Amino acid sequence: MNLPLPSETIFHVIESTIKEYRKFAQKNISEQIQDMTIDQGLVLLFLNKHPNLNQKEIAELVFKDNASMTRMINTMVQKKHIKRSINPKDRRRYKIEITNKGKEVLETLPPIIHHNRNLSLKGITKNELNQLEIILGKIRTNCTKT
Repeated sequence: MNLPLPSETIFHVIESTIKEYRKFAQKNISEQIQDMTIDQGLVLLFLNKHPNLNQKEIAELVFKDNASMTRMINTMVQKKHIKRSINPKDRRRYKIEITNKGKEVLETLPPIIHHNRNLSLKGITKNELNQLEIILGKIRTNCTKT
């Protein structure tokens, strides 16, 4: 059986595209917000939109395992972007809230994200984006079927 090299597959193209976008986006974020990672920004964005999310739910949204999410939350608490306290409704869980410093980041972050997205999608039509979303959705569905 003649197996193509991983670098000759669509999955390599997808992965390398994601990595290049993340490098590009991180560079642009770092130029305006000191000591903020893409993933930390995502945490703030999700918490801002859905303030009652718990750590496990946030981890799923940003594609992190529980240990990575715990480290990220700890770092964000140290940086004073979020605060963590015992959830009065369920003492086994923490309540995670955005601080004033985190809210300042949220004022700066959206224009950077818009810039990153617009620049990276330059020259791509809405029809092409729709088709890409459909194709990637089919791949994801094929991978999640049991």
